[in-house]
Amino acid sequence: MISKVISAAVIGIEAQIVHVEVHFARGKSKFIIVGLPDKACSESKDRVTAIIKNYLGHRILAGTITVNLAPADIIKSGPIYDFPITIAVLNALGYIKFDPKGKIIIGELSLDGRTRHADSVLSIAELARKKNIKEIFIPDVNSFEASLVPDVDIIPIKSIYNFIDHIEKKVKINPFNRDNDILFNNKSNSSFDISYIKGQNYAKRALEIAATGSHNILLKGPPGSGKTMLSKSLPTIMPKLTYKECLSLTKIYSSAGMLKNKHFISSRPFRSPHHSISHVGLVGGGSIPKPGEISLAHRGVLFLDEFTEFSARSIESLRQPMEDGIVTISRAKVSITFPSKFLLIASMNPCKCGWFGDSTHTCTCTPYEIKQYNKRISGPILDRLDLQIEVKNIDFKCINTTTSSENSSNVQKRVQKARNLQLKRFCGTNLVSNNDMGQREINKFIKLDHNSENLLEKAMNQMFLTARSYFKILKVSRTIADLDNSLKIKADHIAEALRYRVGAGE
Repeated sequence: MISKVISAAVIGIEAQIVHVEVHFARGKSKFIIVGLPDKACSESKDRVTAIIKNYLGHRILAGTITVNLAPADIIKSGPIYDFPITIAVLNALGYIKFDPKGKIIIGELSLDGRTRHADSVLSIAELARKKNIKEIFIPDVNSFEASLVPDVDIIPIKSIYNFIDHIEKKVKINPFNRDNDILFNNKSNSSFDISYIKGQNYAKRALEIAATGSHNILLKGPPGSGKTMLSKSLPTIMPKLTYKECLSLTKIYSSAGMLKNKHFISSRPFRSPHHSISHVGLVGGGSIPKPGEISLAHRGVLFLDEFTEFSARSIESLRQPMEDGIVTISRAKVSITFPSKFLLIASMNPCKCGWFGDSTHTCTCTPYEIKQYNKRISGPILDRLDLQIEVKNIDFKCINTTTSSENSSNVQKRVQKARNLQLKRFCGTNLVSNNDMGQREINKFIKLDHNSENLLEKAMNQMFLTARSYFKILKVSRTIADLDNSLKIKADHIAEALRYRVGAGE
């Protein structure tokens, strides 16, 4: 007898239908799983056998049980096939009657038959909606995550017995209804309010612009000047995530197995990997590729402190995601694309000793050492950094002042207002910020008056700016105009954008 149950596999962050087919033939006792299962998936046969024998009270008849996970040319990873395999085996042996039409089943099982948390459930729920599958049976702890997808009935299952009682109509399990009151929690958990930073008004203004338009920023200055505090305060002034951005982030974190204690990612991520991180840890990878730090920072902040200490390979690998907002990881058996539209904030010292250009300390580096130190950051990477800021040390009078500067909440309100203008401008597109604009959108939404054109032309000729720099300046200018609540880009907006481009300081 052959029994079939519908399940799913997730490759990267995208799900695909998997048919769990079970054939039983009397004879020598044997349990085989085929269809390219990994180690964790292959071990399902031992868990399933124990559950059926010890807890469901059924005797497995002598014979060969063959489980085929189709299509057979994609890797089936993890223990999420425990649940569908158990149901398919019980159905094949005649112990239950289950109609799999229009239903997806996923979930790991403990030896006492209870369901356990599964990864990538949101991706699987989206697949069910696309395939017009009306019901999805999942572990109850994943119910909220799956319920984010509309038009699919989420049936929360606590145990295999719970499920059997449901299909035998002894107990009815109602679809999960989520509590929308806990859907969004946009309050930042950061303790780095921007008002705690003394002075550095120029750098704070640059952070406000960066947060508004999602522009990449470089902070360059001596030790102790406040680069790290400035960077850590950035998430507190960023605009709220849109619902679409939340879904995208939740899919990434679920795929990475980092959603166990959360149901939904509703605040912008702040990822701060150490400079000793491996290339795979930063970009993503593995035999079955998983997202790296740049994808975990999607629609949030990727903070690279001591930028020059990262390996050259890691730094150069940022080029594609900074430009295209995606990273593609290719392996022998699979090629996966992860979204990685992050705001990069990098900080570095001006030289190896850190004091070049400082008025209070003497630099001990030779001109050659200074040149070699700064050459660790290539021209193509610098060209992709929209705002390049020199952060200088502040004096005692500024540190000791009791005057409070503007707090993050007030700055965030201005940023949100300007971001709302961008969302309205890009309505009907996949764009959410000015930095997302491509050539077509720049031509459509950015118009310069005569004075602005003349100023930009002079700057291009005198500063030897590249074509990429030209378009970066236009995007930053558009963001500055949005903060100014101006429909037109004026010469003042261009001038301010140019100032940030050349790494000026206060």
